[in-house]
Amino acid sequence: MSLSAIILLILVVFVAILVYAWTRPDTFSVQRSLTIAAPAEKLFAFINDFNRWPDWSPYEHRDPNMKRTIGGASNGKGATYAWEGNKNVGKGRMEILDTQPPSLITIKLDFEQPFEAHNVAELTLQPVAGGTNVTWAMRGPASFMTKLIGSFMNMDKMVGKDFEAGLAKLKDAVKS
Repeated sequence: MSLSAIILLILVVFVAILVYAWTRPDTFSVQRSLTIAAPAEKLFAFINDFNRWPDWSPYEHRDPNMKRTIGGASNGKGATYAWEGNKNVGKGRMEILDTQPPSLITIKLDFEQPFEAHNVAELTLQPVAGGTNVTWAMRGPASFMTKLIGSFMNMDKMVGKDFEAGLAKLKDAVKS
């Protein structure tokens, strides 16, 4: 195979990847659920208070030196939580946009590093037989770079795995 044929092949593959990324959806969503043997009110108290996030968030222990700043009240509408840490946690800010005790917490997520992104997370609590079904969902716009990265890495699997770990930690935290 000649050098020009190899270059042409590489160019065709590169263009194909760009076209594939361009055709991906302009938004993304990730969602996981777990039924926890606890009342919604108890679970709501853990989720709605940023001071309690170290007890259950899967992101809290990825950097033991992570700087955390809770602004104003630690819970309820308007509470903020900013973090800055190593490459595993990056830098960003969360703000509780809305709460509907004991069934819904809506959080605005602003990631600054390692990449900029602006998403919304919702934690929904639904009483069921034997406890509460907790659903952790995140949605947001998919920039071209997000689509390009998503062509090689499955966002649902990556973030979904974190949500599953967080829900399992929440289950353990409410037991203690």
